Amino acid sequence: MPYPTRGLLRSLLACTLAAVLTAISIATPPSGHAATGDGSPTDPNISFTGRWDTSDPTAYTPHWAGAYFTTGFTGTTVKLKQRNTIDLYASVDGGPYISYTNVSGTVNLTPTPLKAGTHTLRVSYRVVAGSYHGDAVFRGLVLDPGAGTVAPPVPRELIEFVGDSITVGTTTSKNALTAYGWLIGERLGARHTQIAQGGACLVATADGCVGLEKQFVKLDANTSTPDWDFSRYTADAVVINLGTNDSGHGVHTPEFQTSYTNLLRQVRAKYPKAAIFALETFSKRFAAQTQAAVTALNDGGDANVYYVNTEGWLTSADLSDSVHPNDAGHQVIADRLTPIISAKLGGSPSPSPRPTPTPTPTPTPTPPATGSCAVTYSVTNQWPGGFQGDVTIGNTGGTAVNGWRLTWSFPSGQQISQIWNGAYSQSGSTVTVSDAGWNAAIPAGGTAAFGFIAGQSGTNGRPTAFALNGTPCAVR
Repeated sequence: MPYPTRGLLRSLLACTLAAVLTAISIATPPSGHAATGDGSPTDPNISFTGRWDTSDPTAYTPHWAGAYFTTGFTGTTVKLKQRNTIDLYASVDGGPYISYTNVSGTVNLTPTPLKAGTHTLRVSYRVVAGSYHGDAVFRGLVLDPGAGTVAPPVPRELIEFVGDSITVGTTTSKNALTAYGWLIGERLGARHTQIAQGGACLVATADGCVGLEKQFVKLDANTSTPDWDFSRYTADAVVINLGTNDSGHGVHTPEFQTSYTNLLRQVRAKYPKAAIFALETFSKRFAAQTQAAVTALNDGGDANVYYVNTEGWLTSADLSDSVHPNDAGHQVIADRLTPIISAKLGGSPSPSPRPTPTPTPTPTPTPPATGSCAVTYSVTNQWPGGFQGDVTIGNTGGTAVNGWRLTWSFPSGQQISQIWNGAYSQSGSTVTVSDAGWNAAIPAGGTAAFGFIAGQSGTNGRPTAFALNGTPCAVR
């Protein structure tokens, strides 16, 4: 083969250089802050979860309970621009949610400036719930001069929780943020919405009870129009807890069963692939009719709809009154319901969910090949004396893992008190978590996840070494 001439080499180098420059010009923003946003409601770097009215580009308004937005930002301070008085909760850099009561105008969320760098922000407004009526209107963010927003990581999966004041979190310490729907979404690392309102019924009644059979499809629970644009997000799972209020408004059992069946069909029409869970009300009202509605869809060929028996989940100690769970009660519900939902997210449907995964003999673990696993460890919530941790195991090798056991050591004396989606033992600082049976297999390229609650005193040090079935894993 003849060697290229000097002229040809020049031409090749020129073409290569031009291609490289072209690639750089495409990949590099035209200015230093082009990839950042301005913090306005229309800023694409702000991720809105839940049902938000975005018809006014200068003012976005959330409806229903549990709506929130998330963004990243640079600089050292961040402020909210509000219209009129509202209560809200805000978390900066994944820290505790701070309550802001009766605030309006420009609300300073960082009275003590942060260290210069990139930060995260999540804001949840207290919207209409019970007797509270605030002005939850987001008009944008105020950042440092030269700072801007950056796109936050957005979880792929979304869970929608449909219900009344129990789903809203009425009587808990932080309303929607301490309700089981929010807790479950956080544990599973998913986006979550609470399509719920205090006092709501399933069936709309003549004495004014808001009926979610009809209002589920609405942007706002308290208006007849407009309908929500379901193309704006797709739920991967929907959890329904309705019926507690209907009997007090004269709803009879045949009517309730028909309406529940209609609601299930509406949910299926809007979310063709979602797993749908119909909870037995904790008061046991309309339990038989709820189960019959689920059976009607199952008999019609929809195997991805499940009745969840909640018998024995709550005791009187878990209630703040005779109806509403307290903070501990919502934690109990989340402990019970999280593995049920997790088992169906992304999985193939089975005839019925298990309130608690039934332990099965764990197969002899298949050791992963060296360097074929990666672990993501995150602290998703923290409070004085304790925290919630979430762990995802990634099988980065070329063969499936059949049964898994993950070990690590805590560096700061942390002690696990409860866990979901796995079984654990702890000896001193050493923790061993094994699969729950139903999640024993991790296909090549797949993942398994679990979460836990642990106690701590002092520094909450992060583990740096994990081993899957005895093989060290990369840590992300």
